[in-house]
Amino acid sequence: MIHSMTGYAVASAESPRGALTLELRSVNSRFLDLQFRVVEELRAAEPLLRELITGRIARGKVDCRLTQGDAATQARQGLNIQAIEQLRTLATQAAKAFPGITPLRTADVLRWPGVLAEPALDEKTTGAILEALARRALEDLCAARGREGAKLAAILLGRVAEMRKRLAEVAPLVPEAVAAYRAKISERLREALGTADNERAGAEVALFAAKSDVDEEITRLATHLDEVERVLAKGGAAGKRLDFLAQELNREANTLASKAAGLKIADCAIELKLLIEQIREQVQNIE
Repeated sequence: MIHSMTGYAVASAESPRGALTLELRSVNSRFLDLQFRVVEELRAAEPLLRELITGRIARGKVDCRLTQGDAATQARQGLNIQAIEQLRTLATQAAKAFPGITPLRTADVLRWPGVLAEPALDEKTTGAILEALARRALEDLCAARGREGAKLAAILLGRVAEMRKRLAEVAPLVPEAVAAYRAKISERLREALGTADNERAGAEVALFAAKSDVDEEITRLATHLDEVERVLAKGGAAGKRLDFLAQELNREANTLASKAAGLKIADCAIELKLLIEQIREQVQNIE
């Protein structure tokens, strides 16, 4: 299956740490480029996320964002009695040292480091939930990339079919161009010499036919199109190979255009180059 490098997925799950949300975005890139934005409390999950993503995705810039619900965190918080007693002792000592000092307010107490405590968390349970969440989000991302990849493959196959039609049109045009050139040379010799010099005309026509012979280019173009279809049918990470084939198709089309022996052949070569450029644009989106 052909995959695009563009996709989006988001998944959420409840955990001892509260609601976890994992958002994955991917866009085009020459290589696999991973960007992580993970809340500090879950920073230890980054290696797991990196391993799962690299196991499923070969190319593209992937932005991974993992967040944790604040409301749930606040709900789980409680008072640390030991910290409060220490703060009370410090406040009493300060009041003796500085008579008339303003007493601590409730907000001051709650902001003191260590006063608000969180219960011990089951890291193993949280890790299992996070791994399941990551696999689900990654599955959705790959499915989205696969759906777009199928559309891209259909577009490429359509362009390949159009190119085959153009090649079929070019093949019979070369003999016609050679015959027209023979008639043209014979007419010019007749006007200049009063008679047609068959030997000289034959030499000119032979040279023209050699320069305008595009059988090799047509054969190579057809072979490259066969390979494009094979790669699309095989699937997998095919973007780089398809990009190389598009470059080869363009090179052969340029040679075909330079050898064009007539206006119709030149028009076909231009249409081929336009189709190849469309292929190259779409290939840039394939993994």
